[in-house]
Amino acid sequence: MAQQVADYVLQRLTQWGVKRVYGYPGDGINGMLGAFDRAKGDPEFIQTRHEEMAAFMACAHAKFTGEVGCCVATSGPGAIHLLNGLYDAKLDHQPVVAIVGQQARLAQGAHYQQEVNLENLFSDVSEFCQIVMHPGQMRHVIDRAFKTALTTRGVATIIIPEDVQESDAMPSPPKEHGSVYSSVGWSQPRVLPNPEELRKAAGILNEGEKVAILIGQGAANAREEVIEVADLLGAGVAKALLGREVLPDDLPFVTGPIGLLGSKASDEMMRNCDTLLMIGSSFPYAEWLPEEGSCRGVEIDIDGRMIGIRYPMDAHVVGDAKETLRQLIPLLPRKEDRSWREEIEENVRAWNTVLEKRAAQTFNGKINPQAVVEQVSPLLPDGCILTADSGSGTNWWARHIKIRDGMKASLSGTLATMGPGVPYAIAARFAYPDRPVIAFVGDGAFQMNGMNEMITVKRYADRMAGSPPLIFCVFNNQDLNQVTWEQRAMGGDPKYRGSQYIPDFPYAKYAEMCGLKGIYCDEPKKVKAAWDAALASDRPVVLEFVVDNEIPPIPPHIMSDQAKKTVKAGIKDPQKFGIAERGFRQKLTEMYENLPGRKHD
Repeated sequence: MAQQVADYVLQRLTQWGVKRVYGYPGDGINGMLGAFDRAKGDPEFIQTRHEEMAAFMACAHAKFTGEVGCCVATSGPGAIHLLNGLYDAKLDHQPVVAIVGQQARLAQGAHYQQEVNLENLFSDVSEFCQIVMHPGQMRHVIDRAFKTALTTRGVATIIIPEDVQESDAMPSPPKEHGSVYSSVGWSQPRVLPNPEELRKAAGILNEGEKVAILIGQGAANAREEVIEVADLLGAGVAKALLGREVLPDDLPFVTGPIGLLGSKASDEMMRNCDTLLMIGSSFPYAEWLPEEGSCRGVEIDIDGRMIGIRYPMDAHVVGDAKETLRQLIPLLPRKEDRSWREEIEENVRAWNTVLEKRAAQTFNGKINPQAVVEQVSPLLPDGCILTADSGSGTNWWARHIKIRDGMKASLSGTLATMGPGVPYAIAARFAYPDRPVIAFVGDGAFQMNGMNEMITVKRYADRMAGSPPLIFCVFNNQDLNQVTWEQRAMGGDPKYRGSQYIPDFPYAKYAEMCGLKGIYCDEPKKVKAAWDAALASDRPVVLEFVVDNEIPPIPPHIMSDQAKKTVKAGIKDPQKFGIAERGFRQKLTEMYENLPGRKHD
């Protein structure tokens, strides 16, 4: 049997370093499925429960490994299902290649079953999108897809009609006009800063007396350089959520997350600095950055399209973070006055005390969701990989987890979609079978799609089980809690039970039905014991905590408009007494810890 185009596709993927492709079957990719069978696991086809999950897993693979993630889907509805996960990759700048089927060439334009204009459909999410209409195209289309995904750190989509998949392969196109001959290969370029702009940036930073640094995932390869710059400038470092793993949280000048989910220490630093240095971050929320005109700004970003679009900067340094900081460091004399740094470190200590005391509060015998995360943080194994979904649990994940050196952590940063926490964790397990993986997921996201992927965990039990642990921590509060609080604070409306209530479900028991380990905890005094049992398990675990849904995710500072709307909503809110009591005690803790003259060990 002659090699088919589908066989050649998989051969070329392996040459590009692809080891596994996440997807779901359908007749629009029958040719590809036959080729996967003949490939005997090189590359491997990983069957998810839904194409959206396949795209999330491809995105997570890219995030956690730095390699190109790859997913596959059938024509029509299967291709459509990929989009949310692909947008997650696009908005978080991750290289992903999607391969989708299409109806046979003869049927196209006939309003045929499952015929969708895929080129139009994928045009916005893709940096490169191409339908293969001739077997001789296949080589250069695959090569361009990978080169584009890597260069732009984005999504590339390859559309292959059914009959093309099953045609005879043409590894080398005919030697005729119109043929092109491409190769496998790509190298990371050095993106160096403009020397004049760099000197300008150094001048601004040297003149600053209160420098604040904000880093994102673009600083991931510049850890040591960021630390050295922060030391020279006597600065503190706040982290956007996608930059959580760049610096460990045990450095005393790391103020933690920023924004609505951020720390009081980060907020105080941003509100009082006279110079802002942003490195590899497109953090979008202006209300959590310094007031316009209150400080000078320097930004370092590899993408000139994103430079100076979040805060009015005085120096716009386009370049790779590591390369740029290496050239910047010799231009920065060490600041002798360390009072600003000392103030930042004191604020960090005070904030950590606030978090600990807030997490220790309980109401009516219910588990405080903050305690779930606060208590596991010191127990986390070295080198673990942490994922989070979107929801109120993200607040506690962002604030209470203390990232240590060597850990990895990610979530849907820019799209902030529900649903990626579980598939991210599964992809991390496939990529790093020897590392502990823990996902933090709300019951809303778990019901939406996470529960289905427990079947995927069962499907690959031989790969998921054993030591180190794989844990899916579920916050069961029977409420779409983040939106509930947003309704109160942003809309001025009370909780609307019709949209916000979600049914209770025995998640731990469901895990047992799937052949996994289920652990159920509804008592505050048993939280640590539940975590100990999960971390010691030799099977994947669904760890269900029944938590209080009236604990408010209090922002670092409460804006007057949001305060007025929350009060207005609270008058008619069905939970008004509970949220008033909890909110008062949580805020009182912060006020006490920030009294003048208090010291923190």
